[in-house]
Amino acid sequence: MAAPDRVTKIFGDARELHRAALERLAAGDVRDAAEKAWGATKRATDALVLARTGWEPERETDTARELEILALQDCELEVLADRYHTRFSQLYDDCFVLGLCDPVSETERRIKRTGDYIHTVERMAGVGG
Repeated sequence: MAAPDRVTKIFGDARELHRAALERLAAGDVRDAAEKAWGATKRATDALVLARTGWEPERETDTARELEILALQDCELEVLADRYHTRFSQLYDDCFVLGLCDPVSETERRIKRTGDYIHTVERMAGVGG
């Protein structure tokens, strides 16, 4: 599969994970919704890395490292990197892994705004969304 097609597919995965996160949130399962929103965040960021470098990261550490390298070249990506790391910490580490989802209103807001994150990353990757 050519890189542009792969980038589009990964963004589709991210949007599907976000949809699933919103469903879990509507069902009252904040913890599972947080994990899915984190997954959507990571997949969107993976697509950005692939679009910018031609290489698709697999592990979170690879994604984070490549995003930091890209941020050194583009100050707009520096802000995105901060958002990425905050989402990892709050959605994945705190809420999903540790079950520390309070304040729930902030976790819910972050889950819902994952769609905005995906849209921003699509723009930065140079694809429609």
